[in-house]
Amino acid sequence: MTQAKNPKATSKAAVGNKPLSARARSAQLTRDSVLKAAIKVFAKYGLNGGSIEKISSAAKSHDRMIYYYFGNKEGLFVAVLEETYRRFNEAEAKVEIDPKDPVLSLKKLVEFIVNYYHDHPEFVIILNSENLHRGKHIAKSELAQEYSSKAISVFSEVLLAGQKKGVFRDDLSPRDLYMMVAAMGYFYQSNRYTLSAFLGEKLEKTETFSAWEQFVMDAVLRTVTTK
Repeated sequence: MTQAKNPKATSKAAVGNKPLSARARSAQLTRDSVLKAAIKVFAKYGLNGGSIEKISSAAKSHDRMIYYYFGNKEGLFVAVLEETYRRFNEAEAKVEIDPKDPVLSLKKLVEFIVNYYHDHPEFVIILNSENLHRGKHIAKSELAQEYSSKAISVFSEVLLAGQKKGVFRDDLSPRDLYMMVAAMGYFYQSNRYTLSAFLGEKLEKTETFSAWEQFVMDAVLRTVTTK
């Protein structure tokens, strides 16, 4: 089988000061197109149903290009997982954090995460698919822990600022705080259809989601703030 081209090589060239050659730009565009198409296909059909043929067709490319850049379908799925986490981190980095107002900063983080899961169902679906495979693909990623550390570091900054001001409990860890917010945002979205049927109410209704967002906000603040 053709060896997968190292995806980091192209990324490093793009980050450097030297402009990419026409050939390198074309290669980057092809890889990005395949990756974008793969996210849509895997989100619609799952890992098992998302075939190489469907992805290459959606990308208006050829099967051989997927094998060239990613090695095989599993290699492509690892890249998809990395890309979805990268997009999350990129969006989270845009949240304005003010160490002088840790309470407001925490509210912004909670609002961001709850709404990110809501606004990016493909993220939830792809993570659900990976959990069905017990995380065996993300475990192969060299970037997974880098992405998680970035996500948690934002909470660490806010939590530390609040602890210094005496408004946040000093016995909390950034990881636990992140997991609390992520769990409440993720669960609502990943189970919204079954919960809607089980509870007899449409969780996708705007007012129902808004009420849940406020509930999460209140729960987090009650957990974090000093009594």
